[in-house]
Amino acid sequence: MLTMFKEVNKDLLPMKGHYFFWNAGTGSVVTFLSTYAKQLGFSSVIVGTIYTILPICGMIAKPLMGAIADRFHCQKKIFLIFQLLTAIAFLSIFYAPEIPLDRQVHLSCDSAIAFNTYNISIDSSLIKQLQSSGVATCNMDCVSSPRFLESFCNYNYCNISGDTKNLNFEAYVPKSLTILASGDAYFRISNISVQGSPVFAPKCDKLVTSTCNIFCNDFTLNEVLTKNTIQDSEVFKFYEFWVFLMMMICAWVGQAIVVSIGDAICFEMLGDRPERYGHQRCFGSLGWGIISILVGFIIDATSEGSAIKNYVWAFYLSTVFLLLDFGVSYRLPYTQKKRSPSILKDVAKLLMDVRIFVFLLWCVFVGLCTSLVWNFLFWLIEDLAKAQDMQSNVKTLEGLVSAIQCLLGELPLFFLSGAILKRIGHVHAMSLVLLILGLRFILYSVIPNPWWFLPIELSNGLTFGLFYSTMASYASIVAPPGTEATMQGMVGAVFEGVGVSLGSFVAGILFKEHGGAMCFRMFGIGSLVACLLHASVQFLLSRKDYETKYAHPTEGLAPLEEEDVQEMTYVYA
Repeated sequence: MLTMFKEVNKDLLPMKGHYFFWNAGTGSVVTFLSTYAKQLGFSSVIVGTIYTILPICGMIAKPLMGAIADRFHCQKKIFLIFQLLTAIAFLSIFYAPEIPLDRQVHLSCDSAIAFNTYNISIDSSLIKQLQSSGVATCNMDCVSSPRFLESFCNYNYCNISGDTKNLNFEAYVPKSLTILASGDAYFRISNISVQGSPVFAPKCDKLVTSTCNIFCNDFTLNEVLTKNTIQDSEVFKFYEFWVFLMMMICAWVGQAIVVSIGDAICFEMLGDRPERYGHQRCFGSLGWGIISILVGFIIDATSEGSAIKNYVWAFYLSTVFLLLDFGVSYRLPYTQKKRSPSILKDVAKLLMDVRIFVFLLWCVFVGLCTSLVWNFLFWLIEDLAKAQDMQSNVKTLEGLVSAIQCLLGELPLFFLSGAILKRIGHVHAMSLVLLILGLRFILYSVIPNPWWFLPIELSNGLTFGLFYSTMASYASIVAPPGTEATMQGMVGAVFEGVGVSLGSFVAGILFKEHGGAMCFRMFGIGSLVACLLHASVQFLLSRKDYETKYAHPTEGLAPLEEEDVQEMTYVYA
């Protein structure tokens, strides 16, 4: 035990704390942000468009702020300022207004009472749940003409004033009596309760109709009755979209700058031991994994009995953790020392190396696939959960998915990434990442029960933990002195600004046109093809005499001595 504590570099403890609190704060919200956008009424195409714009903004911000930080030697100041701005932006997203949604139905009352809705599109997987056993409870607010009230109140309990414009009541809807015909749905009401009255079976002395706003506590029924009347091409005319987009841009840019400059600070503090980066970054996976499962459980628990998920604690916890991160990061014993006389010239020279160009293309390919996991994996899970009638616990499942991705997938791979890269080299690590991504996506596309996704999430250690360590350590190794933040920003910009952005746009369209399973299958096949192309190109390049710092199995990272391997069981600096 004493040996373990001797191995801890106390100067790096604030860095570990930063990664933990930063990822706990961002993970509280980012994990569920795409499904939160869906709840606000945005379609998969619009969400894909938003996540196309965000990485482009990050692509501009990362190298720009990185160059400013390197030029004026203010890395830590920019690092701290954008932590606070990110906290404010995330909290603001919670108060973004939803786009207008139509929850109107047509009510008819004579010897019995029922309501119906026209021209709806019901996924075949939802029909079984829509006509299942059980009674849904719906709150109805109906326009009350004098004729409607006169007929209704002749037989039913009415405790309303004479000038009432609307009749509010709670309706009990047996789902087994649902009738679906040619795009129309008809629902029988068995009993109602008017403004706290005893429950009774309603009827009217003559046929009367009304239009009602409705909200039900049943997930399937509420989704069928809720219609987005705004076409994707028209959503840009609504202020709600622009408010949400501006807040998302502020949060994304803040994240992008903090991550790239934070990594540059970390590598500079590590000095000549960049392979130990993973030992710092694994604390980020620990924070993200723990908070994801906690927040997922809280969302389900506070949303019990409601068809709308309550995300309030996700946003509030995010603010708390990001403020804690600011406090920890402020104590970083870091002063920027390295300088570059010509930052742009040094970076431009690197881009002329063909191997580095291939590396950047690999970042783009992985970014394409990562966008699907980040933005649409939970959409696929929720679609499959609806088909299996599992909506009440879907956020808990999503939290478990994130927890396994981080705690059992990323965390050990971040810890062991230095040893793995020393053993197989950056080139083979890149091909391995693409191979596992392809297999992972194909498995998603053929498994009908989303609970079986949990074992698959172990692969996230390779597809993100190993990938991110490879990308960040490579950028640090090849960066000329004084350009560290610039290089981290540039590599991150290529990954997100090109790869994640393009992937989000394509995935949003494919998800809408072909469904979630087929979308993941297409991306999986594409990843396997990219893996084959990457391996072939690297084989051809290996036969050429290129002078480069690109790391092969025996190059690039500071060599690990035998005692370093034995110390892998301890907590590293």
